[in-house]
Amino acid sequence: MASDVFRAGAAREIITPPVGTALFGYAPDVISTSVHDDLTVTAAAFERGENRTILVSAALCELSDELADELREKIAAAAGIDFDEVIVCATHTHSGPTTVELTGWGPLNREYCDTILVPRAVKAGGDAWKSRIPAKMGIGTIESKVGINRRQITPKGEVILGQNPHGTFDPTMTILAFRGAEGNEPILNLVHYGCHGTAAGRNHEITRDWSGVMIDRLEAESGTMTVFFNGAIGDTGPRLTNGRTTGNIQYVRELGAVAAQDAVTCWRTIYDYRTDVAVKTVSGDISLPYQPLPPESEVDEQIAWFRANHDVNNLINLTGLKYDHLLRIKAHYESGAPAETAFTFRQTLAAIGPALFIPFPYEIFSAVTLRLREYSKFRHTLSLSCCNGAHAYFPSRDQIPLGGYEVMTSRAADVFNLTDDADNHIILQNLKLIESL
Repeated sequence: MASDVFRAGAAREIITPPVGTALFGYAPDVISTSVHDDLTVTAAAFERGENRTILVSAALCELSDELADELREKIAAAAGIDFDEVIVCATHTHSGPTTVELTGWGPLNREYCDTILVPRAVKAGGDAWKSRIPAKMGIGTIESKVGINRRQITPKGEVILGQNPHGTFDPTMTILAFRGAEGNEPILNLVHYGCHGTAAGRNHEITRDWSGVMIDRLEAESGTMTVFFNGAIGDTGPRLTNGRTTGNIQYVRELGAVAAQDAVTCWRTIYDYRTDVAVKTVSGDISLPYQPLPPESEVDEQIAWFRANHDVNNLINLTGLKYDHLLRIKAHYESGAPAETAFTFRQTLAAIGPALFIPFPYEIFSAVTLRLREYSKFRHTLSLSCCNGAHAYFPSRDQIPLGGYEVMTSRAADVFNLTDDADNHIILQNLKLIESL
């Protein structure tokens, strides 16, 4: 193999859980009763010279830090590449099994992970690496209204989950198309767009949600395996005709058709395919500062209030998460451990030609990713939500004073809270990594 040739490969496996599996995203008691469409894990492998990367997308809601690390380690071993050269993401469908441990939403389904997800994701990663061939790449973009800002503001100034036509969201859908360089063989279409996978609402069908309809249609039209990577979803929900961002399986089909139309239209505009595609990755630590913990006396008062006003043994969702957050702060005080000053995570950026992928272990707000795109020197800067781990929402600083579900969840997900200007820190540190590319 010539060292200066761009190569690409792709593979997919079915990761649908058995009917009767609890579905993650709304409440612990949502149990699947049927399969609307199969869940999948798709791996895309890229290489040029000594540079390589594997991007993996699983049709799941989120991947815990430990599970993401396990997948990256095993996929890297199967392909014979480095841990930092593997990126694993979840599409954020709310109609799949529980693959993250989050108080109030149910325990991680370890049996599913061990018997279905992990072995099949590893197989997809290994097969994608083995299948790589000399390739060429084309890119297209289109403005899409599949998503909409979901932080609806009431007349009283309260933020609720709904549709906010005046709010920020990222309308750009980007498609990376890969074909064989010699025989024009179909390899992969990669669709990037940011939007929650909640069109199905609190349904009981297993489904990839709206993105599944889009993927299937583009595959049928192009004759090419297609994969979806979710962008800025923290404040972006599906633009449903009911005026909300949750519906039922009919809304999945309805919005999926809109997304499919946009994706097919975009794909058909791609005519410039190039073989001179560079592949580069860079890794480094991102360190985000923490706020001080509230006084222990204040924590004690809030715990007492919860116990006086709630059945604390049966709390779910945000209420359960808030209570557990207080208990974890109390446990930290009782341990006598020193206060932590920052959250540090390992970041890996992957560049495929003019397209740069920036993973976030958060449901990132669109204002953060739009700023990164503006500052980045890469023509197509594609941020990824729910990637390489899971730490709830990452709001932009301007949205924190407004409160709302996303902000409150971000403030209860971990023992320590990030400072309000964490968005500046995450942008500056990612830009430093981008400069090294």
